[in-house]
Amino acid sequence: MNKKIIITGATGLIGRKLCKALAELGNDLSIFTSSPENASKIIHHAKVFIRWDFNKVNEWEKYVENQDAVIHLAGASIAGKRWNENYKREIFNSRIVSTQNLVYAISKAQRKPTVFISSSATGYYGNKENDLLIENSNSGNDFLSNVCKAWESEAEKVEQLNVRRVSIRTGIVLSNEGGALKQLLTPFKFFVGGPLGSGTQWFPWIHIDDLVNIFLSTLDNTFFNGPVNAAAPNPVTMNQFARTLGKVLHRPSIFKVPLSALRIVLGESAEAVAASQRVIPKKLLDNGFKFQFENLEDALKDLLNKKGLA
Repeated sequence: MNKKIIITGATGLIGRKLCKALAELGNDLSIFTSSPENASKIIHHAKVFIRWDFNKVNEWEKYVENQDAVIHLAGASIAGKRWNENYKREIFNSRIVSTQNLVYAISKAQRKPTVFISSSATGYYGNKENDLLIENSNSGNDFLSNVCKAWESEAEKVEQLNVRRVSIRTGIVLSNEGGALKQLLTPFKFFVGGPLGSGTQWFPWIHIDDLVNIFLSTLDNTFFNGPVNAAAPNPVTMNQFARTLGKVLHRPSIFKVPLSALRIVLGESAEAVAASQRVIPKKLLDNGFKFQFENLEDALKDLLNKKGLA
């Protein structure tokens, strides 16, 4: 590899793991971050830490010059707070405005990156019941769908600069370092675990190691462009997920949390939690990508064994 790469969102769940993998492969990493001091304590293998306010392009656009790639992971957490209009605006702007300004900075570079890899999410598809969802399937029309559509639309503009664009539509990331799995584990530890919502909705999961390898593959392989579904090839329903998690933990999985209860706790974001997305990673499979964890039980055993829970 040996590339010069800018990364935003490096201190997040995906960013930490990806930075480590990229550095181990010999790449030079420049971290765009709102707090270089804090980021330098978390990321120990970056070349430089650059203070990044995505609204202030003039302060950082010069650093895009002579970079080989930009990987854009930054965005306010979807599950960070209960949604209100202000936080929904933060979710939107932290993705769309930041992407706009990164593309603008790339346009000003004399020697431009060859690839711009931007996060997106399987939330692009909205609630699609039992439909099989591949990269050219229709989008939804809820809040998260509209965020993802606008996000990808802004990223796509980099193609007008002859820069390859990849939008990684990430599913529910399973990691033993945080994220959804940590939240789902808590009720199971107290023997009150079970499915969320109806339980019949499809759950597009992915092991974090496979997700990191997807980013590495799309970075290196020029045949990846446009949207790429980053979900395991064997999606499961929420009922199946809960049963499998209970089996691995040796705990019951019979305590269903209905959508009405989720709405009380989560508000509007409950609809996103209960959405059904039967996502298939067609582009990855068609181009020979090999998943380490195609099966949910194997993925959960790997992660929970490392924590001594399985």
